[in-house]
Amino acid sequence: MDNDSDWLKKMSKDDMDAFSYIFRKYYKDLVLFGGAYLANRQTCEDIVQNIFLRLWGNRKNISIETSLKSFLLKSVQNACLDELRHKKIIRTHETYTKTFGTTFDVDTVDYVLYSDLHNHLLHSLDELPHTYREVFEMNRFEGLTYKEIAIKLDVSERTVEVRIGKALALLRRYLKEFLSVLVFTRLLNLVNL
Repeated sequence: MDNDSDWLKKMSKDDMDAFSYIFRKYYKDLVLFGGAYLANRQTCEDIVQNIFLRLWGNRKNISIETSLKSFLLKSVQNACLDELRHKKIIRTHETYTKTFGTTFDVDTVDYVLYSDLHNHLLHSLDELPHTYREVFEMNRFEGLTYKEIAIKLDVSERTVEVRIGKALALLRRYLKEFLSVLVFTRLLNLVNL
């Protein structure tokens, strides 16, 4: 039996041997694939292990529209991009803290607004067409230049520029209403000082 769908069916019936087979078959390749996004091998291993834990945890009702390999690769890609986003947010916070110090009071409203903004941004990124999201994340989260992205994706620099421009326009549209509420709330806070 070499068909992944057969192994998935067996796994859905709590067959640990089927899960072990799938794990052994894909684990190393998924870790190497994660290495294309993240330099830290341990982080890649953690991500892949978490994906397999979720696969086992959802074994009873998992529905994979593509091949198992494609599903696992996409899961690793998404988890690595989430990790990059998280690291970017931490770096931004550390830079802010170094620049302005840590003596400011963190207001609960500010924290909630920041958290909401972060969640809205992640949701908005998920709404972008794949080609726009891909170049946007490579540029903004991985720090690649338009030229580097063009080479990596085998497209022209102009194509990269257009896609990032369209991604920004869509993000502005997706976040416009939320940002209006954010500005209004900040103004109310200033008035109440």
